[in-house]
Amino acid sequence: MEYITLSRTDGITSKGSPFVTLKLANLDGNINLAVWDVAPGQGPAVGQLVRFLNIRDNAGKKSASQNDMITCDFPRPEHPLYPLMPRPVERDKWDATLQNLLGYCRDTTLMDIIRDCGEKLYQPYSKYPAATSVHHAFPGGLLNHTWQMLHMFEGLYPVLPYDDVKPERVILAVLFHDYGKLLEYNREGETQEAMFLLGHIYISSYKLHDELKKHGVDEHEASRIVHCVLAHHGLREHGSPVVPCMQEAVIVTYLDNLSAKTDAISGAGNMEKVFALDTHVVK
Repeated sequence: MEYITLSRTDGITSKGSPFVTLKLANLDGNINLAVWDVAPGQGPAVGQLVRFLNIRDNAGKKSASQNDMITCDFPRPEHPLYPLMPRPVERDKWDATLQNLLGYCRDTTLMDIIRDCGEKLYQPYSKYPAATSVHHAFPGGLLNHTWQMLHMFEGLYPVLPYDDVKPERVILAVLFHDYGKLLEYNREGETQEAMFLLGHIYISSYKLHDELKKHGVDEHEASRIVHCVLAHHGLREHGSPVVPCMQEAVIVTYLDNLSAKTDAISGAGNMEKVFALDTHVVK
């Protein structure tokens, strides 16, 4: 069967053999597939077509050997699988969501930062993935993940029954929560040394703090906005240096989870084990 490659992650087994994990799609749905004995540079790139002579299924975990795989060309727009390749959200949608969110805001200094950073971040975010696997793992996935969180908050804020939620804090934290992934990955989704030296949470919070200081935001307010980035993984066992202790931080954490986990389910095949969710997906 022929598939289009949505993402790939290269790895090494415990015995030192190379392999690649591919997220694939065709008109029947999506699958995640480990292909053994495939070295970096071999096999399909993201967006490329690939065929398999045989795919083994072991309790929802699918695999194949290099000899089972035939790498094909990139599809033309008229190819039936071409529309399945995820692409960055359009600029007009990004701008419209930010404009609508600004309608909830009152702090003019923070509103100026939102406008400035929303303008500057669109292009780099549209080139980088949000992860190497699991969710939004394609060039531009970082933009789509960020936009999804902003778009969900666009609908959530008007129905929140709390008057003490400051929307500017949520918006800025969402804009910057994964900024560090611009340094953790390259455009092809390969991990960089910054992932291990610093990690995206530190890089993101440092960049946001620097932007806030540059625009003259006082330290009391800046620390609360930065907290929302530092806490966005929720629990310490999930890599969060601090636990959310403000309304805005809780909102950012759940927006992040909702975007990431629903995308993970969307990208999985029926009865496929998704290890990030610790369950099989049923469709």
